[in-house]
Amino acid sequence: MRVKEFIKQSHLKPWDGVIVFLLILSSFLPIVVFGMQKIPETADKQAILRVDGEEIRTFDLYEGQEAYTFLYEDPHGDYNLLEIKDDQIRIKEADCGDQICVRRGWASKHGETIVCLPHKLVIEIQAKDGSEIGDLDY
Repeated sequence: MRVKEFIKQSHLKPWDGVIVFLLILSSFLPIVVFGMQKIPETADKQAILRVDGEEIRTFDLYEGQEAYTFLYEDPHGDYNLLEIKDDQIRIKEADCGDQICVRRGWASKHGETIVCLPHKLVIEIQAKDGSEIGDLDY
């Protein structure tokens, strides 16, 4: 069936097609509007790296952050390679025997931890403003 025959049989007016086209086009308007908004690069959470209870470093976690790595090496030569990407963190490599910390994967929610027992290393996700876990929305 041709388009002209379909239009005649369905009693569509010439402007009906224009209106349908405009409605379909306007359905993409929210994607354009919200896509143009810039995501603020402010961190509302952070990852705290502690070794044997001593705070070594703090990493800000926020969406849109480029991936980078941080190598922690203790005086005995043991190491953990941390990867920070967007609002999450993980241990990418470690020279410990059990590799549980590497298999743990990404941590991104408030209160989550990654632990490497052989190296006495703990990474904990906390709110940057010091609020309690229960005060935050997931």
